[in-house]
Amino acid sequence: MSSVAVGQKRPWKAALDDLADGWKQRELWGHLGWQDIRQRYRRSVLGPIWISITMAVTAVALGILYAGLFNNDLSVQLPYILVGFIVWGFISGCIGEGAEVFIANEGLIKHLPAPLSVHVYRLVWRQSLFFLHNLVVYVVMLVIFPQPLRWTDLTAVPAFLLLAVNGAWVALLLGIITTRFRDLTPITQSIVQLSFFLTPIVWIYDDLLNSPNPAVAERARLAELNPFLHFVEIIRRPMLGEPQNLTNWVVVLVITVVGWALTMLVLRRFRSRVSYWV
Repeated sequence: MSSVAVGQKRPWKAALDDLADGWKQRELWGHLGWQDIRQRYRRSVLGPIWISITMAVTAVALGILYAGLFNNDLSVQLPYILVGFIVWGFISGCIGEGAEVFIANEGLIKHLPAPLSVHVYRLVWRQSLFFLHNLVVYVVMLVIFPQPLRWTDLTAVPAFLLLAVNGAWVALLLGIITTRFRDLTPITQSIVQLSFFLTPIVWIYDDLLNSPNPAVAERARLAELNPFLHFVEIIRRPMLGEPQNLTNWVVVLVITVVGWALTMLVLRRFRSRVSYWV
């Protein structure tokens, strides 16, 4: 009976050790993540600045368009869309690239004796660098359209850390599943694209919620069933100087706990098979 108990503990210990050992190798995945960015924009004059330029141009164009459609002031619509783009870029990056995190690193997994979590940490670190780089556009926006920021709005920092923690379990979970079932990769990418339109990135949720038309307001409440809404809001609201909504934090914390619990179960069960599936 003791041997059975030990056998049951070993997979859990292996899964926990994978996460811990991967975190200890910060120098490795930190260097690899940085090299990913340098490699992607090698021989480019502006380098990663192109990401910020593209995002800024798209945000300005959509800001002008939707400000006219919803009869909103540009100083309100544009910052809302711009910050939403910055946050969504991180979310979609973790999900989209997370679905291929192990497939894309097939060579390293087969020849480099490193924990699987190293590749996940590398992905989240790379997306974090993109996020921080895009904050340059946010600073420019604050100069043009000043926001009523307060010290309490520094809650955006722990909110982003919480977002990164969720990005890690999402990439780890999707990476394992899509490595086994390759057809799920394009399905995941399609769901991310559809979720962009269902999430209040370019349309202001509060405006529809406070619509004089009760039918519109009632339908707008359905957006609260969208988990992406809560992840975007815990960062966007403080970045725009708006008060935090406790409901958003509660939903995000619950998803964090449930998501990591499910991921640990999958990691415990299938961790050793990933190297064969790739």
